[in-house]
Amino acid sequence: MDLSVIIVSYNVRHFLEQCLISVRKASAGIDCELFVVDNNSTDGSCSMVKREFPEARLLINLTNRGFSAANNQALKLSTGKYILLLNPDTIVEEDTFVRCISFMENHPDAGALGVRMINGKGHFLPESKRALPIPKTAFFKIIGLARLFPKSGLFNRYYLGHLDNMLTSEADVISGAFMFLRGEAVASTGVLDENFFMYGEDVDYSYRLQKSGYRNYYYPETRIIHYKGESTKKEDLNYFINFYKAMLIFVRKHFNNGNHKVFILLIKSAIFLRAGLSLLLGFLRRIIMPFTEGIIIFLIFRLTTSVWETIQFGKNFNYPDTFTGILIPVYSIILLISVAFFSGYRIPLNSVRVVKGMFAGTLFILIIYALLPMELRFSRVVIILGGTVSLFAVLIWRVLVSLIAPELVDNPFRKTGKILIVSGSEGYSRILTLLASTVKENSIAGRVSLTQADLAEEVLGSIDQIREVIRINKIKEVIFGTSELTATQIIDNMHHIARMNIRIRIAAAGERFIIGSRYVNPKDIIIPPTLPSPDSKITKLLRKVFH
Repeated sequence: MDLSVIIVSYNVRHFLEQCLISVRKASAGIDCELFVVDNNSTDGSCSMVKREFPEARLLINLTNRGFSAANNQALKLSTGKYILLLNPDTIVEEDTFVRCISFMENHPDAGALGVRMINGKGHFLPESKRALPIPKTAFFKIIGLARLFPKSGLFNRYYLGHLDNMLTSEADVISGAFMFLRGEAVASTGVLDENFFMYGEDVDYSYRLQKSGYRNYYYPETRIIHYKGESTKKEDLNYFINFYKAMLIFVRKHFNNGNHKVFILLIKSAIFLRAGLSLLLGFLRRIIMPFTEGIIIFLIFRLTTSVWETIQFGKNFNYPDTFTGILIPVYSIILLISVAFFSGYRIPLNSVRVVKGMFAGTLFILIIYALLPMELRFSRVVIILGGTVSLFAVLIWRVLVSLIAPELVDNPFRKTGKILIVSGSEGYSRILTLLASTVKENSIAGRVSLTQADLAEEVLGSIDQIREVIRINKIKEVIFGTSELTATQIIDNMHHIARMNIRIRIAAAGERFIIGSRYVNPKDIIIPPTLPSPDSKITKLLRKVFH
């Protein structure tokens, strides 16, 4: 057996399907066995694998055993001369396996091989090559100097920033998203350490391979798309805690000397500070809109009261303090609670929900008003005017906020960005059908053809003109079809347009569903309405950090 491919999956059915399609193409002509280990998914992944990929050996776990343990299940059964650990949210090029096998054959000292990875926007992922997280290297990463000096061999040694991303080089750590292993090296080194549940197992195993006498290489002559790479942004608290918890395990295991306690204290301090900051920012993000809208509603009611006092009773009339000091704040709170009841503060904030909430809240206040004793019934007009004006004021405020923070508030007046589809005519029709099945209105600019001979009415240009088509037609999103485009062509063009600040998605599995950078926006997966969407669960891990 030339190659064993092992994929561990958990609730990423549609990413997994596209990954398996690319693996099937890349393994053509290779004596290859395929393992899929499912960690108790609830999105239909297992039935999809059984139905669509009968060549795969499916191992089903009744609990989520984690990345290391699940990989070990298949590692113990694998018979390949080479073994590939592959993430399910990846797409490999058609010649990736052939190239990797050739490299390993020509470098008998190689224990592990990693490739050039790009994310769902076409940008290079720095974790394609890494150094060991020794104290100094990790310290510069934790305090942010690695990001400030990305090309520095000192401050960004963690991502080997001083090495050219386009040149083959030795690298201490190979990413677990694509870890191409020599079978003999696995036999002498052993399986993955199951103390690492989700992160750090690749760091540990890469180091153990080196200790066994093998070298690890970064090989950029072939590429993969790795969507989950975008989930490793530092703003993600879940990633941060898991990653540094894994680093603690690694340090305790391999650097248990006099200096390791200082390093562990440093990492724990970083976790505390980052977790505290993230929780604070999360709280402020949740509270900022109800807080500001509460102030707006209160001020509108006070202004309405003052104006109505003057119109109805003259300049020298004032409502009693009971009304202005107690009832108006109560009215404001009722409106906020009503908006919240109608999910008006679910992010991203939606204008329709706030209209429903404000209308229902105003009606509820009027009902309460009718039940109050006469001495507390001051003015229905103030309630109706205050509620109506508050609604318009809140809507205006939300539109203004949406201009600054579109991820926080939906702007109902924002024009739909133009979509460009890269495919043949049949794929174009299938993608249009998929887009039509969504609630969101889509503005289709047209199609980029795959050959210059394709001059259908909807064609704006050929694929070698894609940048110019995007610029001239003010395109905001590009969707690549897969039935007629190879993975290599898609990756080439993603890289070509990566710096144009546009959204990129792929109509996967022969244009049966659309996938994108799901960790950036959960709405990036479009599937037919009859199919369930993959789950996205974030576990609270703070309590586990210092066990």
